[in-house]
Amino acid sequence: MDSRFRGNDKSMEEKILRLFKRDPDTHLSGEDISSKLDISRSALWKHIEKLRNLGYEFDAVPHLGYRLSKVPDKLYAYEISHGLKTDRFGKEVVYYDRVGSTNNIAYDLAQKGAKEGTVVIAEAQNKGRGRLSREWVSPKHKGIYMSVILRPEIAPFQASKITLTSAVSVATAIRDETGIPAVIKWPNDIFVDAKKVSGILTEMEAECDSVKFLVLGIGINCNTKLSELPKGAGSLLAAGGEAVSRVGLTRTILEKLEQNYKLFTKEGFSPMITEWRNLSTTLGKRVRATCMHKKIEGEAMDIDSDGALIVRLDNGFRERILAGDLTLLR
Repeated sequence: MDSRFRGNDKSMEEKILRLFKRDPDTHLSGEDISSKLDISRSALWKHIEKLRNLGYEFDAVPHLGYRLSKVPDKLYAYEISHGLKTDRFGKEVVYYDRVGSTNNIAYDLAQKGAKEGTVVIAEAQNKGRGRLSREWVSPKHKGIYMSVILRPEIAPFQASKITLTSAVSVATAIRDETGIPAVIKWPNDIFVDAKKVSGILTEMEAECDSVKFLVLGIGINCNTKLSELPKGAGSLLAAGGEAVSRVGLTRTILEKLEQNYKLFTKEGFSPMITEWRNLSTTLGKRVRATCMHKKIEGEAMDIDSDGALIVRLDNGFRERILAGDLTLLR
């Protein structure tokens, strides 16, 4: 495991960064830093070098000291937790440079008792996957690939409500952080300019009447060039024309996710239905749904209190779809 200053560990590197970020425009002398952290000057130099190897850049000026001049575009645990306005989500972050799948790791951690809100995040995935076992292309340092552990007190059939709540959280976070008008294709794909930029995969361990835990996998094409993605996929870079702060967007997603999750646990799914409808690119469109080897075609009318999509068929009858693969026709 490569933690990169897990949020609660308070490593010496994190303590040093806290000092620099407290006064970002001020040079700090080696003597002053050593005194505040109770370490030797030689030990401080080693920690500074370690931070440099991680991509942090420092200006060193004789008689003035050091100043943090550049922070790397890396999803380090400390960078995510710094300034994060949540109670639980993201308070424990497990960082990897590259993994097979963040969902697999988070699932294993959840089975071992990891706390609700624990985040597993990686710079790249070798075996990233989306719904229906599809591959999720995960170029290094270009996207957000993370999984969040949830422990809701719900029955298994209600898990789809958490998934739709998560879609609202991701779409809203993209809008707030970047200004890009992200929308939701039922049930939980995030689209911009008719191209998919984000997907959500929920996996669950449950008993017959209660959920033990959920693992919420979120993949976002942030600064990915279209040439690096499958045909038809999009990215925030392509949509907005400029690079997105992956750390900033990750923080905003965790904050929105916790806010909406709390609302769901207190007031149920009704508030999220309204938000989902407002962000939907599906309702009012002609769609084709494939579920249980059955194809259904008609107009998407609404979602119900369970998150099921209501489709009006050409014969006037209405079909209720709880799960399946959906195509927007027009």
